[in-house]
Amino acid sequence: MLAAADPQAGTESRRALEELIQAYWFPLYAFVRRQGSLGKTSFAAEDVVQEFFARLLEKKYLAQVDRSKGKFRSFLLAAMKHFLSKQRAWFRAKKRGGGRTVIALDALDAEARYAVEPADGLTPERLFERQWALAVLEQVLARLGRDYAAAGKGRLYHALEPCLTGGAGAIDTASVARELKMAEGAVRVAVHRLRRRYRDLLREEIAQTVDSPEQVEEEIAFLLNCL
Repeated sequence: MLAAADPQAGTESRRALEELIQAYWFPLYAFVRRQGSLGKTSFAAEDVVQEFFARLLEKKYLAQVDRSKGKFRSFLLAAMKHFLSKQRAWFRAKKRGGGRTVIALDALDAEARYAVEPADGLTPERLFERQWALAVLEQVLARLGRDYAAAGKGRLYHALEPCLTGGAGAIDTASVARELKMAEGAVRVAVHRLRRRYRDLLREEIAQTVDSPEQVEEEIAFLLNCL
């Protein structure tokens, strides 16, 4: 998040911005859709999110983020609420298709993901928090997969990844050992190392969005509670 906010970071800043937008666009899309009003349709919600990110980047609001005043997810949600309250008249007057494309949103895919959310029981804020939690976990898994691939262990990661998403018993260590021509004990050690690396990366990811190391465990607990 700090790299994304630094206009002097060049390529690193652009990459960080892309990752930030890709991580948060669907949580914000889901919030806007559940909020109603400007986001009553998938097209309208897409326009809102596109324009929100365009304004966020143009005005360099990320550079103004003070992490000592709260968590980044809270800042982003508050910024979206403020944006919606200020832009209702503009969106009513704007013709569909006149917005700016900041990121290539797949509205059909987004709406398919939104459609599986419970129709009742989740406020727009709670839906945003749930999708934020899922987005963080997806980012961690993607980074973990890239790390293993870069180390030449892509097959190992592909075989073991279900143990991170499926819980205990999600993989058959004996079958994995036969498939990868490893000792079963070595597979169990690899599972332990994968889970430990996953936890480390999750802490690193969360640490970028909070003010102090003391808040990391608190935020992880909140994340798990959102799922």
